[in-house]
Amino acid sequence: MSKAKLIITAVVVEGRSQAQVAAEFGVSKGWVSKLMARYRAEGEAAFTARSRRPHTSPGAIDDAVVQRILGLRHRLTAAGLDAGPDTIAWHLHHHHNVTVSPATIARYLTKAGLVTPEPQKRPKASYIRFQAAMPNECWQSDFTHYPLLDGTDTEIITWLDDCTRMALHVSVHQRITAAIVTTTFRETVENYGVPASTLTDNGMVYTVRLAAEGRHGGRTSFENELRRLHITQKNSRPNHPTTCGKVERFQQTLKKWLRAQPDQPATITELQTLIDYFTADYNHHRPHRSLPHRAPPATSYTHLPKATPSIDRTEDTHHRIRHDIIDTDGKLTLRHNGRLHHIGIGRTHARTPIIMIIHDLNIRVINATTGEILRELTLDTTKDYQPQNQGNP
Repeated sequence: MSKAKLIITAVVVEGRSQAQVAAEFGVSKGWVSKLMARYRAEGEAAFTARSRRPHTSPGAIDDAVVQRILGLRHRLTAAGLDAGPDTIAWHLHHHHNVTVSPATIARYLTKAGLVTPEPQKRPKASYIRFQAAMPNECWQSDFTHYPLLDGTDTEIITWLDDCTRMALHVSVHQRITAAIVTTTFRETVENYGVPASTLTDNGMVYTVRLAAEGRHGGRTSFENELRRLHITQKNSRPNHPTTCGKVERFQQTLKKWLRAQPDQPATITELQTLIDYFTADYNHHRPHRSLPHRAPPATSYTHLPKATPSIDRTEDTHHRIRHDIIDTDGKLTLRHNGRLHHIGIGRTHARTPIIMIIHDLNIRVINATTGEILRELTLDTTKDYQPQNQGNP
């Protein structure tokens, strides 16, 4: 039996006062009074609690707007574009003059079964977020894979401005090498100026600082280019992919769009054409949820002042100690600026274990057993072979 029926029975049948019944059941006298008034007006219907649903729903939106939301969701998803609540809200406001909050859009998408909740996903609030304050303050770079129509693998390299998310350079190659990294970086500098810093992972096309013994401490041609231009080099820590999350997020968006295209590319040229189309649309037309007013990246990049290198790396020399064995022809090899050089020591020292002390271009070769200096020289970067009579003490 419901509490309402007990109270009504106590007042009507037992003849007790409303105040006594209210005190006994722990309810207000006003509520008992309203309940009795309803009983006198509706009879036994007062035993059943009324629905608490509001008579009106000010937050509800028209069915036409709901259908437009669902239509945008399907159309953007089919095109391989972002179709989240923020993006749909932007399209509604700019293209249909309708303002709906992202939270409301998310509610209707969930109700329509178009959103799968992910309660185990790590919340965004748990990440430590950083962003450059000015364009060209930091460029991020990474490369990713995409297959051609026949299954041939290709690799796509990206240079992305950290502050504005502007895709400065995106190109496809059979395989990304250290030389391609340097070439694409120089092209980007020529088009957009010199950045203050770069941020990449620890791939060996970007840095060899974590390479095996013998290469550790050296520099790639890209690293030498950064030193020449006085650009600060930053590398993410191993197993921390979120550090370069902006460029990786761009690559994810790019590949999602590529996979949605009805005609998949059969050649690198066709793939590059698709990439160029996407990059132009991404930079100049598509809203970016991480930028003020959801502006396209090119708008922010063009109108904001640019950062420039603020340090002098002239004295930023590099040195390393390398353990090696002279080959049977009496030579050693040394890679500098991405180019392999051969250093003549002499056949009489063939198979001799040595210690090579390298300080920029100045090299000293020492017999690891006796401590004898076998050769001192300044590397001539214009020549592959450094003859014995050059630079000897």
